[in-house]
Amino acid sequence: MISTSVDWLPIVFVGLMGLSFLIYAILDGYDLGVGVLLPLDNQQQRDTMIYSIGPFWDANETWLVMAIGLLLIAFPKAHSIIFQALYLPTALMLAGLILRGVSFDFRTKAPSNDKKKWDFAFKFGSLLATLSQGYMLGRYITSFEDTWLSLGFSVLSAICVTAGYCFIGAAWLVMKTEGELQRKAAKWAKYTNVLMAFGIVAVCITNLLIDQQIMDKWLGGVQAILILPLTFLLGFTFITVHRYLDKVPMENDLGCWLPFSAAIMLFILCFCGLGYSFYPYIVPFQVTIFEAASSRESLWFIFVGAAVVLPMIIGYTIFSYKVFWGKTTKLNY
Repeated sequence: MISTSVDWLPIVFVGLMGLSFLIYAILDGYDLGVGVLLPLDNQQQRDTMIYSIGPFWDANETWLVMAIGLLLIAFPKAHSIIFQALYLPTALMLAGLILRGVSFDFRTKAPSNDKKKWDFAFKFGSLLATLSQGYMLGRYITSFEDTWLSLGFSVLSAICVTAGYCFIGAAWLVMKTEGELQRKAAKWAKYTNVLMAFGIVAVCITNLLIDQQIMDKWLGGVQAILILPLTFLLGFTFITVHRYLDKVPMENDLGCWLPFSAAIMLFILCFCGLGYSFYPYIVPFQVTIFEAASSRESLWFIFVGAAVVLPMIIGYTIFSYKVFWGKTTKLNY
């Protein structure tokens, strides 16, 4: 007999969905960033950059499928509202991801005299996907309002999310490559680090001003004390990474993992901040997770499936990164 009071199930599922989106943003974020950063004037560097993400990029998108699947099955009402409002950018994002898949196979696995064209297609597909995701995030934060201010913020979000992906992608290259490409990646990381910092500040300010409920959550009580240490932590991380990037490459490649680890921490902090701001809403200020959740019987059934599938995906991800750990080498097919 299923208990009639299982309100914790919607919380569990929104946590699983949030975790899937976060892991996707980190893992597919860096390979999207590498795609956007592909230089069009150096074939050897493009090859090395593609080799660095080759074993991982396709599997990284599994987390997006997982997140969208959980949203559809566990919160069908929210799925309908969100994707009705984001139909066009979703279509553009999928077009970008498809273009990446096609161009990767043609430029890597099939002999071709048009490798540079496929590299450009991979770069364009990556850029289209990142801009679409950033725009979708901006629309979500502003509750899908059709005002010039909301649309302008969504465009800014598209640019800054792309910068964030480029930052974590450049940090990945600092960790995985050597020589001239590593030095170039450090420069890319410095520039995108600044732009990402600007984007985070803009989102934080907009987040506070967009609704009185969010303002009260952050500044209306004892929790306001958290603002100071969080601000210090973010500032310290940005400055430390920026100073380290000035010194790349270090002797014996000391600390090459630092920028990537810092990028992961920044992604986690920003994601948790957004989650705290909007909880318990799954569609900002319209529908809560409890109102959008499927029936309790359905959630129980899905929970069993998720308990089996999620550890398998996590285990495979850890295993693949362990196997292909270390500096990038040439891929062979």
